[in-house]
Amino acid sequence: MVSRVHKRTALYRNIQHLRSITNSHARRKTSVILDASEYIHGLMQKLQELNQLAAAAAQNIIDYGPMPLLKVEPQEEGFVIKVLSQRSCQGLLVFILEAFEGLGLEVLQARVSCVDSFCLEAVGIKENNQDSRHMDAQIVEQVVSQAIQNWREVTKQY
Repeated sequence: MVSRVHKRTALYRNIQHLRSITNSHARRKTSVILDASEYIHGLMQKLQELNQLAAAAAQNIIDYGPMPLLKVEPQEEGFVIKVLSQRSCQGLLVFILEAFEGLGLEVLQARVSCVDSFCLEAVGIKENNQDSRHMDAQIVEQVVSQAIQNWREVTKQY
């Protein structure tokens, strides 16, 4: 009799563990087990995708998307420009800085990393203390986006 109680208590604890791990709200044991089975199946699919990505990375055939991510945020005294890419973008910084120069933006502060991935965060204001409120963030975004596009066209030639 005592062993049945112990087994039932252990089974109840295990079902509770399964519920918490799989975020199951089922009340019946069979439903919890089915949820756990679906959860395990989902994990297996994710693992298979990760293995495929790892194999592709080993062969250097990953396409990280068409364009680096660009975000322009207007600030009180200018703009914060953020450019992110999951891959190294050799030469992109030059194109972006030329775009800043074309807009008449002076870079006050910048953080750049382009070893394994490309990451740029720059704070720019209008040169010669001109009022930067006349320049819209959308214009800055369009010009920097065009610079990224120009960089892509130039790098495709090689």
